[in-house]
Amino acid sequence: MEGGPHKADKTEFTECWRTSWKTPYIMRLAFSAGIGGLLFGYDTGVISGALLYIRDDFKAVDKHTWLQETIVSMAVAGAIFGAGFGGWFNDKYGRRKSILLADILFFIGAIVMSVAPAPWVIIIGRVLVGLGVGMASMTSPLYISEASPARIRGALVSTNGLLITGGQFLSYLINLAFTRTKGTWRWMLGVAGVPALIQFFLMLSLPESPRWLYRENKKDEARAILEKIYPAHEVEDEMKALEISIEAEKADTQFLGAGIFSKVKSAWSNTVVRRGLYAGITVQVAQQFVGINTVMYYSPTIVQLAGFASNKTALALSLITSGLNAVGSIVSMCFVDRFGRRRLMIVSMFGIIACLVVLSVLFMQASSHAPPISAFESNHFGSNSTCSAFLKAPDASSWNCMSCLQSSSDCAFCSNGDNKYHPGACLALNDDVRGLCRSEKRAWYTKGCPSKFGFFAVLLLGMYIISYSPGMGTAPWIVNSEIYPLRYRGIGGGIAAVANWVSNLIVSESFLTLTEAIGSAGTFLLFAGFSAIGLVAIFFLVPETKGLQFEEVEKMLEKGYKPKLFRKKTSEKTADAS
Repeated sequence: MEGGPHKADKTEFTECWRTSWKTPYIMRLAFSAGIGGLLFGYDTGVISGALLYIRDDFKAVDKHTWLQETIVSMAVAGAIFGAGFGGWFNDKYGRRKSILLADILFFIGAIVMSVAPAPWVIIIGRVLVGLGVGMASMTSPLYISEASPARIRGALVSTNGLLITGGQFLSYLINLAFTRTKGTWRWMLGVAGVPALIQFFLMLSLPESPRWLYRENKKDEARAILEKIYPAHEVEDEMKALEISIEAEKADTQFLGAGIFSKVKSAWSNTVVRRGLYAGITVQVAQQFVGINTVMYYSPTIVQLAGFASNKTALALSLITSGLNAVGSIVSMCFVDRFGRRRLMIVSMFGIIACLVVLSVLFMQASSHAPPISAFESNHFGSNSTCSAFLKAPDASSWNCMSCLQSSSDCAFCSNGDNKYHPGACLALNDDVRGLCRSEKRAWYTKGCPSKFGFFAVLLLGMYIISYSPGMGTAPWIVNSEIYPLRYRGIGGGIAAVANWVSNLIVSESFLTLTEAIGSAGTFLLFAGFSAIGLVAIFFLVPETKGLQFEEVEKMLEKGYKPKLFRKKTSEKTADAS
C-alpha cells in the first residue's frame, strides 16, 4: 500500500479498465474521491471569468488592481493553510472525514461568494474555498492511493490529475454559459458548490482508508474493506503488506521525530535529502515562475489586454488555453516514461521561453501601433464625457489608446464608429459614458486596445500552454515523488509543495500590478527571464529519475549530481592528470 505516487503506463490503464469493470466498487471509490480534483481545477479556472463581471459590478475592484489580485490569490493563501491543516487532520481523524470537511468548507465558501454584497465578502468566500481546495488537493490522491489495488494505483491516481484539468475546462464552459444570465459571476462562483455537495453525499456511503484504519488498530474494518477491493486470495498478502508498512512508518517517526520542525531539520541535515530538495524545490518554483497561473487565473484579462473588448469573446478564446492544458496532461502520461522527466522539462522550458519572448514583442508592437486619440472623437460625446487626464495633458495630440488607458484609472477608450483601428475617443470611465459609447455600436476598452496582433497573441498563448503542459505541467510532481529516500518522501514532498503554493501566491498576487507598472510586454519578458533562470537551475540541479529504483536515485544523489556534459570534462581532466 506504500511507495509514494506512482506514474501509470499504458498497460496499467488497460489493467485499470479490466479491474474496474469486474469490481465497479473500485471505480466508484476513485471517482467519488477524485471529485476533489475537479473542485481544485474548477476553482482555478472559474475566477478568471468571474473577475471580468465582478469588475463591472464593483467599481472599487475595477479601479484597484490589488483588489483584483487579492480576490484571485486569497484562495491560494487559503490552500496553503488548508494543505498544512489537512495533513494533521488526515492523520488524526482519517482521509474520509478530511474530504467531508473539505466539501463543507468549499460549499460554504461558494455560497458566501455567490451572495456577496461587497468585495471583502468575496475575499472571505475565496479563503474558505481555498481551505477546502488545500485539504482536497492533498487528501483525494492519498485516499485513492490507499484504497485502490497496487497494480492499478497509478492509473487511478492519474484520474485525479485529469479531473483537475477537466475541472478547469468545465469552469470555462460554465463561465461562458452564464455570460447572458442575470447575476453572471454569482452563478459562476455559486455553481462550484454543486460538485462539493455531490461528493459529500457520495463519501458518506464510502468507507475510511484501510491503511488509516489499520494504523488505528481497527484491523477487522480494514480487512472488510480490502475484501471488497481485492480477490479473496490476495487479501491476506495485503494485510501483511499493511502491517510491514505501518511498522516502517512507526520506525520513521522514531528516527525523524514526531514534530514537523524536527522532521524538516532532519531532512535538511541529511546530504542526500538536501540534494533531493534542491531538485524538488527547483522544479516546483520554476513551474510557477514561468507564469502559468497568470494564464490560468487571468487568461480572459490577458485576452482583453491583447485587444478583445468583449467579456464573452475573452471567455470563449480562453477556452483554448484550458482545453490545450487538459490535452497536454494526456500527452504527458503517454511520453514521460519514454523520454524522461528531465528531458521533457528542459524541452518544455525552451518552448516556454520562446513563446514568452514572442508574446512580449507582440504586446510591444500592439502598444506602439494602438489607435491614436482624436480630439474630435473625444468631444463628440461632450466635454463632460472626455477623460480629464486627456484634457489636461500638454501632449494630448500625441496620445494613442494605450496612453489613454495608462494615464489614469479613470480613463477608457471608445473605438471609432467606422473602423476600430482608426482614431478613437479617450473618455471618462463610468457607466453613463460607457452606455453612450456602446449605443453607437462602438467597442469600449478598459484593459487593452484594438490590435491587429490580438489573434497572434491568443495563438502564442495556446503555444505556450502546449509547451508547458506536457513537461513543466506534470514532470515536477513526478520528480518529487521519486527524488527522496522512502522515509523522507512525505516531508520532502511537503516542503516542495509548500514552495509551489507560495510561489503561486507571489505570482498571482503581483501579475496585474506588474502589467500596470511595466506593461504587458515587460511582464511577459520578466517571466521569460525567470524561466531562463529556471532552465539553468534545472540543467544543473535536477537529475533524470526515469527507470531508476529509489535506491539508485539515492546513490546518485549521494555521489552528487552533475550534468553529463560536465561529467565528461571532469573525467577527461582526471585521465590527463594520470
